[in-house]
Amino acid sequence: MSDQPLDLVFLWHMHQPDYRDHVSGEFVLPWVYLHGLKDYSDMAGHLERHPSIKAVVNFVPVLLDQIEDYCDQFASGRFRDPLLRLLARPDLESIDVADRSLLLNTCFRNNHATMLSPFPTYKRLHDLQALLAREGEASIGYLSGRYFADLVTWYHLAWCGETVRRENTLSAELMSKGEDYSHDDRLRLLALIGDVLQRLIPRYHALAAAGRIELSTTPGTHPLAPLLLDFHSARESLPDAALPQSTAYPGGRSRVEAHIAAAIAAHSRRFGKPPAGVWPAEGAVSSAFVQQLADAGFTWAASGERVLRHSLAGHAEAAPQAPYNPWRLTEAPGIRLFFRDERLSDLIGFEYAKWHGRDAAQHFVRQLEAIRAAAGKHETPLVGVALDGENAWEHYPYNGYYFFDDLYSLLATHPTIRTTTYGEAASRPSPPAPAQLPGLTAGSWVFGTFSTWIGDPEKNRAWDLLCAAKQSYDLVMAGGRLSAEEAAAAEAQLAVCESSDWFWWFGDYNPAPAVASFDRLYRRNLANLYRLLKLAPPAQLDVPLSRGSDSNSAQTGTMRRSSEFPD
Repeated sequence: MSDQPLDLVFLWHMHQPDYRDHVSGEFVLPWVYLHGLKDYSDMAGHLERHPSIKAVVNFVPVLLDQIEDYCDQFASGRFRDPLLRLLARPDLESIDVADRSLLLNTCFRNNHATMLSPFPTYKRLHDLQALLAREGEASIGYLSGRYFADLVTWYHLAWCGETVRRENTLSAELMSKGEDYSHDDRLRLLALIGDVLQRLIPRYHALAAAGRIELSTTPGTHPLAPLLLDFHSARESLPDAALPQSTAYPGGRSRVEAHIAAAIAAHSRRFGKPPAGVWPAEGAVSSAFVQQLADAGFTWAASGERVLRHSLAGHAEAAPQAPYNPWRLTEAPGIRLFFRDERLSDLIGFEYAKWHGRDAAQHFVRQLEAIRAAAGKHETPLVGVALDGENAWEHYPYNGYYFFDDLYSLLATHPTIRTTTYGEAASRPSPPAPAQLPGLTAGSWVFGTFSTWIGDPEKNRAWDLLCAAKQSYDLVMAGGRLSAEEAAAAEAQLAVCESSDWFWWFGDYNPAPAVASFDRLYRRNLANLYRLLKLAPPAQLDVPLSRGSDSNSAQTGTMRRSSEFPD
């Protein structure tokens, strides 16, 4: 048994894709500010209540861009998110059919078991809508302005984080009122939302300045960099993977460099110094990509355990404690690689929501104690637990409040488990020596492969559409037909189209409403790129990529829930 402590690194990955239409300036989907109100605020609150707990918090630049965009909207009072506009609207009696449809299609999108059913008045609004929907569209016309005022209010109350509810009397006051919400009630709720969002980035900045968290980043708009560099990297873990018709993404290396540079610049501007560490989009790595990260000055990067397992195939001697060491590549000796413990991460992401919070916390600590017991006498295992910092918590009672309170409290007083960050661990006088990785098999945190983003006919078709748009982009840029301002707008739009999220949603394992929503938004983004290039969007962008699916499987290891589209 080891007589050394165990180091535990939590990495909370905060990400949402860009939901803005950059031509109209409108937000198409509201998930950034809703997760800000609920999850980003709660995760900061948990850390603030437990000052001895350390963690890595990874912010994707495109998420922070959108949070700042919302802060500007609240500061100006001019809302480009239609849901916030409706919350602020004095009279909901005379709203048009499109706005009524928006409210009915949006304001029940949450986890009904934890965010709707516990509130009888909110549930009654849902039951009434469901009853009228069975009678046909005409029956929906009987819903009054008072109904819509209560609906939009309850939706935002349901999305308030547990720490927001405990720290602000307004949410409790409005929940107690239950119905017949006035315009003044809605304006006060709107002000609360604005205050929560405007304090988010400063709160995390303060935690980092106090040395309680390490802030890391992800390149630009969350591109799946190994595939931008080489589609064939998908075959390193899946030799028979089907690839797009396009042989390669045009100019992929320079695009990855641009995303890396944009992330470093944005992080430095917001937090006063460049990031030391990076969580690649989807934990996706390849040897070529890691070399680019090292060249950019990053000192550490993290990925999934199965990437490490695939890379160590045939090297059984390294297997037992493999995830609990830092690693390095011969081609990039200056950057340490860390790999999350997949089982522990998935327990938090998928299983513990079904447990009593104290039982789950105690079980998690026992798993860590077992890892420490299995280590060599003089070894200090470094256990990484990495997962989305926003999507799992609505499956927990009270948004995970009691689970985190119990877990952080147990860890804070544990004699042999210490929470740390990757940067802190590497900067100690005697840091853990990295082991030599014999080679890096390209893959992601989902199954250690890229099958979630490439290989399916719909995913491959999405890549082919992007490749065609990039070829048009290159031709227009080479022709010098755009002004500097126009070229910058086109490049920003291209970066949005390169996000990994669009490819993730295609396939038959996600709920049909979610797939359809992201399908439309992806094709809309591509069409906007063509328009910014002063080209007519091709007609094929009018045709949905996805055939749709009614399935909603939660695959172990996928790390993301379709929380905005409940069963």
